[in-house]
Amino acid sequence: MNTKVLIAPSPHVHSGDSIQKNMYGVVFAMLPALIFSFVYFGMGAIIVTLTAVASCYLFEFLITKYLLKKVPTITDGSALITGILLAFNVPANLPIWIILIGALVAIGIGKMTFGGLGNNVFNPALVGRVFLLISFPVQMTSWPKALGFNTSYLDAETGATPLAIIKEGLKNGEPLSQLMHDVPSNLDLLMGNMGGSMGEVAGAALLLGLAYMLFKKIITWHIPVAVLGTVAVFSGILHMANPEAYAGPLFHLLTGGLLLGAIFMATDYVTSPMSNKGMLIYGIGIGFLTVIIRVFGAYPEGVSFAILIMNAFVPLINVYVKPKRFGEKRK
Repeated sequence: MNTKVLIAPSPHVHSGDSIQKNMYGVVFAMLPALIFSFVYFGMGAIIVTLTAVASCYLFEFLITKYLLKKVPTITDGSALITGILLAFNVPANLPIWIILIGALVAIGIGKMTFGGLGNNVFNPALVGRVFLLISFPVQMTSWPKALGFNTSYLDAETGATPLAIIKEGLKNGEPLSQLMHDVPSNLDLLMGNMGGSMGEVAGAALLLGLAYMLFKKIITWHIPVAVLGTVAVFSGILHMANPEAYAGPLFHLLTGGLLLGAIFMATDYVTSPMSNKGMLIYGIGIGFLTVIIRVFGAYPEGVSFAILIMNAFVPLINVYVKPKRFGEKRK
């Protein structure tokens, strides 16, 4: 007999998916939002993105090869995603040296300290973003206005984000109905006509990326729907209780980094639960914490903190909703 019988462990049927395929699928889904950010913020967005991506690649290569003494795996696409997400989470006028620090923290502390791809507890890009926010609060909250390629890189005209305008106004005792005249319309928020980070603009482009990833089955609907649904319900209840003190659901859904976080960061394979039930619990927790921080906390935005907090709970969620083994008797 010339036929060879191969003996190997399961699974014996493969879907054709791979780490590289899914990672680059996520990158493709981010392209509409990335293009919109270039259009709105001009050369600054391009400089920030290229710096973040290049530095993430560099630091992962150096740490893997010379500190961990392993074969570099920079071609799997994870460093590219981390770089783009880091760029999405910072102002488009952030100095290059601060971006380099953020990339080093994201890759070195957020990812490689835990052993690299598949082992990190927290989303690396958010680790870098929160570190920069705490270390460089002035630079990280000086948001350039979306003036297209007329936007200067380091000398960009800056302004407050819609969330910051509402937060500061309510703190000063101004009624919400009056403050809403100072922020862009819902259509402008959807299309990205506002100040903020690169990933806050063009909600429509982010939703297009969500549709693509759902269609290609890169992610499931559970986390995005749980996050956005919880924010809508919780903020809606607060708004009905006191319309002059709490913004409505649509405002919360279209402002800040909520869409970016719910679609591209909360859904990270490594730092999110494995089961559908666990994903729903995880998403509800993120949505609830986001509204709590936005409404009652010191920061106008809370998505990054909410995701990192729920990242820490993922091991417990996985244990709590651990599926029954095949053939195991139910208690």
